[in-house]
Amino acid sequence: MSEFRSTVPLPPIPDDISIPQFILRSQCTPRPQRPRNVPFFIEDGTGRTLSYEEVHKRTYNLANGLSIKWDIAPKDVVCLFSPNHMDYASVIWAVHTLGGIITQVPANPSYTVDELKHQLSLTSAKLIVAHPSCLRIAKAAARDVGIPDDCIVLLDAPSSSKQNSQVTLNELIALGGSQGENYRAVTFKPGESRTTIAFLSFSSGTTGKPKAVAVPHYAVIANVIQMATHFRINDPQWPNKRLQPGDVNLAVLPFFHIYGLIVILHLSLFYGASLVVVPKFSFIDFLRSIVRFKITHLFLVPPQVVLLCKHPAVKRYNLEHVKFCLSGAAPLSGELMKQIANVLPNAVIGQGYGMTETATTVCMIPPDRKMGTIGSAGELTPGITARVVKPDGSLANEGEQGELVVKGPSMALGYYKNPQATAESFIDGWVRTGDEVIIKNLEIYVVDRLKEIMKVRGFQVAPAELEGHLLLHNDVTDVCVVGIPDDYSGEVPLAFVVRSAQALARTKDNEAETLRLKKSLQKHVADAKIHYKHLVGGVEFVDAIPKNPSGKILRRVLRDKAKTLPRQPPVEAKL
Repeated sequence: MSEFRSTVPLPPIPDDISIPQFILRSQCTPRPQRPRNVPFFIEDGTGRTLSYEEVHKRTYNLANGLSIKWDIAPKDVVCLFSPNHMDYASVIWAVHTLGGIITQVPANPSYTVDELKHQLSLTSAKLIVAHPSCLRIAKAAARDVGIPDDCIVLLDAPSSSKQNSQVTLNELIALGGSQGENYRAVTFKPGESRTTIAFLSFSSGTTGKPKAVAVPHYAVIANVIQMATHFRINDPQWPNKRLQPGDVNLAVLPFFHIYGLIVILHLSLFYGASLVVVPKFSFIDFLRSIVRFKITHLFLVPPQVVLLCKHPAVKRYNLEHVKFCLSGAAPLSGELMKQIANVLPNAVIGQGYGMTETATTVCMIPPDRKMGTIGSAGELTPGITARVVKPDGSLANEGEQGELVVKGPSMALGYYKNPQATAESFIDGWVRTGDEVIIKNLEIYVVDRLKEIMKVRGFQVAPAELEGHLLLHNDVTDVCVVGIPDDYSGEVPLAFVVRSAQALARTKDNEAETLRLKKSLQKHVADAKIHYKHLVGGVEFVDAIPKNPSGKILRRVLRDKAKTLPRQPPVEAKL
């Protein structure tokens, strides 16, 4: 078998509607009925709720306000620069209602003016909707690219008394609600939603400048239907449904990332769940929110799973009501899968896999499993066709390794204004993922990013495998493994390790204890792994592992750091 696909038939996907029509008009596509007492959104800090009716009204009043004040029209780009917010979705859907395009910006303190300028320039953004915490960077970047100061909308009124020229979102909604309808909602002819851009979502940018991925309306709609079909939400005969109306899902991952945008935001609302909107991740607050709101579904990334498995505070919270936990954005080791199952004893535990370019999910935990297959990123979702391509270009059979290449209804259109990069990754409807995988029983096993695979004495070594094992050590809270050049082996593994608080206290200003811990970590790997996977490159302690907002390790940063380290003879791993 050289092509792999789900045996579950995919229902028809409408290609003549927009995303807000798909979400806000339930008659467009079959779905479970949302009970009237189940809100769309719950504000984490206050418990304030927004019902379907309130979100619907705010969305269309906002669309009217945007039309009146700035004449937002089809193909106009609006930049949304904010952490998760109760009105985040309304901004998206209001712009889409007018035929506009949303480009989202990572709302984190490390995002710079130059990075925002790149995004605004590439997308030719006409308007910025910014959270007050992002206003300083938004103003500076807007000024440099020629966006007027009065083309910045504030999501909330600023907390300070300092006057701002910006209109607030609530003022804009009030304007739209007080005036007659100034716009006609965009409508598509059959097939038009397949090519009409909804989002310019930026890739993680681990190499070079981030690229804008052009995601059409149809791709988002298709992926939600693919996931809903995968979990059999409309099948009355399917036992033990994983997704049901009335679920309470925690939206702690950012909506500006494709995982948060499609899987958490749009899928959850489509099938009738409530979303607890969390603007910023703080682990203790995260635990409190799970208990306070009786969260049933957790959509996480591996660093959060590590905290749930290793942080001592977890024992103080009863998490038995959590019934579903999905990890995505990066591989989760088998060891962590087993540990998180103990922390969440009543939850389905599994992984999913996808990319911005595949918008988003390619595979997920099988719908009939309580625990995902160890090492598996999940089962192919309906509508996805996958190939595994060997280095010589031939197609791999089941169980053979190569690069994952996929096609399906949710694929992006390509990289915006970048034909060269598009031609390299989007080929005749297929998307090259750049991930080394094996497929068995329609499940995908991600070996590692092709560019991250180390070659040690000719053997391939996956950093994720060593990282998962090191995280089992009591003195390790986070880790990244990179390859460093070696005259004899070609490359050898080097581990950057974040010490636990106890280990940090024990080794601070104590060279002997620091050396002992390094030896202990090397022995921990050597006792469990074949010789060519040993940490011959050594162990380096760091304060934090650099990651992008979705939780993916910025391995390039630590590779560069490794180049600056003095070359030393490897530390003997024996204690």
